[in-house]
Amino acid sequence: MCVISETGGQQRELNGAEIGAIAHLYRGEVYRSTMWRTRLDNTTNWAVVTLGVALSISYASPDASPLPLVLVGILIILFLMLEARRYRYFNVWRARARWMEVNFYVPLLRDGNLRLEENWQRTLAGDYEFPAYHVSSLAAIGRRIRRNYLWILVIQSLAYVGKLVVHPFPVRTAEELLLRADIGPIPGAVVLLVGAVYLTSWVWIALWSMRSDAARTRIRSPGSSMG
Repeated sequence: MCVISETGGQQRELNGAEIGAIAHLYRGEVYRSTMWRTRLDNTTNWAVVTLGVALSISYASPDASPLPLVLVGILIILFLMLEARRYRYFNVWRARARWMEVNFYVPLLRDGNLRLEENWQRTLAGDYEFPAYHVSSLAAIGRRIRRNYLWILVIQSLAYVGKLVVHPFPVRTAEELLLRADIGPIPGAVVLLVGAVYLTSWVWIALWSMRSDAARTRIRSPGSSMG
């Protein structure tokens, strides 16, 4: 097991203390990623709880207003933005831990060769020297929608439409549905159109993120980046 110097000349073996330091570094990154993963779960829980409260209020009685199911969308967006920001931090720690697993522990356990000649350690050192997010805000939003928030948004939308359709009595005509969707001076047609755009936009971001991640995976060369 050897490491190449910055000049590309001399090589030397890693001693036990240096390997131990890398092991402790890995433990630290796993701990940080675990803590930030817990924060991600917290914001998802907040979104689920607030949606549950809105459902309880709107479906408490046939005469209850569906407006809470509309207003809760503001909170869901807030939690989504907060979670995407937290995910960008989490992804840094997760990527570092995974980088060490793939490039340090896997070769060590498989054949006893750290393969330091591939310079993976320089990529890791550069990430510590010049820390930066590995994904954009839009990509982080898309990933969180795909993991959790798409279901929350779909449930919110279906609950809102269901409320309009069944309460206070089953809807009989399209005109009656639009009338029930009115919010003060805002016509029901506008409300439903905005709701459709609202849901479609998040779905589009999720699909864009999925394609973007797949493209990054295809073009990424081994050892090129930690994203």
